[in-house]
Amino acid sequence: MELRDVEREECVEGKVGNHDNTPKDHYDTPIQTGISVPDDPGDDPGVGLLNTSRKYVKPMNFQEEVRGHRDLDGFLAQASILLDDKATTLDEVLRRMLTHVTEDGHGSCDMDEVMNTVFTDTGGDEDNVQLLSETIQGVTASATGVRYQQSWLCVLCNVKSLQRRHVCIARLERPQNWGANCCEARYVILILSPPRTKSTKTAIELGRTFATMFSDISFRQKLLDAKTQEEFKQELVHQRHHLSIVNKKPATEKQMIHAETDPRSKKTLKCADFFKVGRGIYEDLRRRLPLYPSDFTDGMYGKDRSLLKYTTTAIFLYIAILLPNIAFGSLNDESTRGEIDVRKVIVGQSIGGVIYSLFAGAPLVIPLTTAPLAIFISVIRGICDDYDLDFPAFYACIGLWNSFFLILGALLNVSLFMKLFKRSSEEIIALFISIAFVGDSVKGTVKIFNYFYHGPTLATNNSTRVLLEIKELMEKAANATERLGSGTSHGAPVVEHVTHVFLPESLVLCTRERPILCLLLMLGTLWLGYALYQLRRSPYLHAKVREVVSDCALPIAVVIFSFIGSFLFLDTNHATFLNCSQHFKTLTGMNCLSAVGLGFLLALLIFIDQNIVISLTHVPEAKLLKGTAFHWDLMLTGFINILMSCLGLPWMHAAFPHSSLHARQLAKVELHVEGGHLYETIVNVKETRITALTANILIGLSVFLLPIPLQWIPKPVLYGLFLYIAATSLDGNQMFDRMLLLLKEQTSYPPTHYIRRVPQKKVHFFTALQILQLIILCAFGMYPLPYIKMIFPFLMILLIPIR
Repeated sequence: MELRDVEREECVEGKVGNHDNTPKDHYDTPIQTGISVPDDPGDDPGVGLLNTSRKYVKPMNFQEEVRGHRDLDGFLAQASILLDDKATTLDEVLRRMLTHVTEDGHGSCDMDEVMNTVFTDTGGDEDNVQLLSETIQGVTASATGVRYQQSWLCVLCNVKSLQRRHVCIARLERPQNWGANCCEARYVILILSPPRTKSTKTAIELGRTFATMFSDISFRQKLLDAKTQEEFKQELVHQRHHLSIVNKKPATEKQMIHAETDPRSKKTLKCADFFKVGRGIYEDLRRRLPLYPSDFTDGMYGKDRSLLKYTTTAIFLYIAILLPNIAFGSLNDESTRGEIDVRKVIVGQSIGGVIYSLFAGAPLVIPLTTAPLAIFISVIRGICDDYDLDFPAFYACIGLWNSFFLILGALLNVSLFMKLFKRSSEEIIALFISIAFVGDSVKGTVKIFNYFYHGPTLATNNSTRVLLEIKELMEKAANATERLGSGTSHGAPVVEHVTHVFLPESLVLCTRERPILCLLLMLGTLWLGYALYQLRRSPYLHAKVREVVSDCALPIAVVIFSFIGSFLFLDTNHATFLNCSQHFKTLTGMNCLSAVGLGFLLALLIFIDQNIVISLTHVPEAKLLKGTAFHWDLMLTGFINILMSCLGLPWMHAAFPHSSLHARQLAKVELHVEGGHLYETIVNVKETRITALTANILIGLSVFLLPIPLQWIPKPVLYGLFLYIAATSLDGNQMFDRMLLLLKEQTSYPPTHYIRRVPQKKVHFFTALQILQLIILCAFGMYPLPYIKMIFPFLMILLIPIR
């Protein structure tokens, strides 16, 4: 029997709360019977007949049915719980559970009788082939089939010798594979009941109670963290209380107002919404401020303490933010001729990051200076050179106009326009950002090859020194020839001596090994980082060790290959960081007005990126519960950029994929297998400010590590980090998954919801249209002329009518 899971189809495992979508009475549901009949039973005497019946069971309604509370109270009074059982086979697990029930004095029964009742005779001679007679298991129903919750199994058994009901729950030490639809069993609930009893006390009714509770993925994760039987019982009580709360409440006035100001709500967009000045900011603060203390306390105290998770996440963020800052700082240093260098980028990141992590409504979002902003800064430098303008003053003026437009947009609730951006548009932009990271690493590697991959050349441009050394070599060669000629005897034949002159190693530079080493460092960083990142899904090591190593995959890869490049190969080329001072000059009125257009384009770019990154971070699959604050975060970004502009530091906005990776680092996941494919389902995410705050403080302290030891990190390792970020950001991108379908045969398609619901031709046609839009974005976004990239925000807006 399967317990119907009434969550929507996209969510693999979820809470059972809405009982209106289930049959009113499971006894009225038709029974489907399938009989396996051989073509000719006489040809194969080992073939038997197996009758299979399935019916949906109504989940227990703890709000209305008192039976569920009594069942749980009876279990808690005489609890039989096995924690971290090491059994590997279902037969062994059930025998241990029966032994435990007997030892606890809750009753006695014939074990062989129970085992014969639990398992069905397969009609063959093989004793190791066993089928359970009656079970309850959670499923997600869809139009084309069902998806099983494979981490728990409720086994029902009617035993004639029993006088009353018994329940035993076993939590296995490791997930076990017990065949189809039960590939990672972690919990087993054994229900023993006498065959003749009241209709409300049957094995099915008792199984409904516990199956309803175990169908909640968050509850199963909490049980996994329980250390003792008392903690296990407390979680059962808390889950009953949670299910007893009425889920469907009439919408309050606050919720209706929030729907008007939330860009993710399905409420129709109206012009009047933009004239409610400051309403969105007010609602964001009113909804988010009561949760502000929990942003610092969650995971710090109590049994759900996650200090190790916070530590590994902070280290990951430190590396993932610092190295791009070094890369973009080098780019800004080159384009602005030292006006904005690596040191200023790091200082700006620390100041802006600390402010954002303390006051933002979405603390998991990470602000960062990005490649588009670096390109924008290089365009401003070119304009200043063409029109003889003071760069620091013009830069500050553009930044102030940009902040003005951002704050004005936040006050006028302009973030509501994000209702028009659908998930397909967000996925296109996310994939473009990943491609941009790959493009930056490839361009950097090509530049290294162009510079170093050639034949031997002179190591210095000092022609005087070269000529003097060549002259000395020629004189030495001539003297050697004269001595050789004078040493020959008179009358002997004269032999012409050819002397080869070799330049010293101090003048010759042969550097072909450098680009090859750079390529190996870049690919090695990607390989090691991604291999350790995937360790979470492997069977190696202990689960806790796998989780820690996976969380620290990027720092481990960067440290190892930085050591290889800087110490094992001492001739690796390193970037140099400059630090130049700047002086402000006066701008004319026309100069300030000309900065309005550039400030508006910059504000448009930051507005789109900021809101799309927040949407991608708070996707439903992430299960973030504290909500967003689009309007307040946009205003906060404007205030931060005012400070950045006045101090001559680089601007910043919410960055992808750092924000999504931050949420994934703080997530607890549950693995499940379906159709031969391994999937991760997020159970919950620790929504904290501690990790981002700690990482940005450490980045500020990294200023004292310039130039040593940060210069020991080779540039190829930075490029490998870009590739790692691009590769890991592809997880969960439906557009990328559908692009891979074009290269797969149909029999290997994963059982995703769009494969089940939409015809394949439409899926491929929609994917082809997205690829076309992506190609257009890449053509304009990566065009060599910087001025072409200035219209990139308008191209992103054009995705709305196309969708």
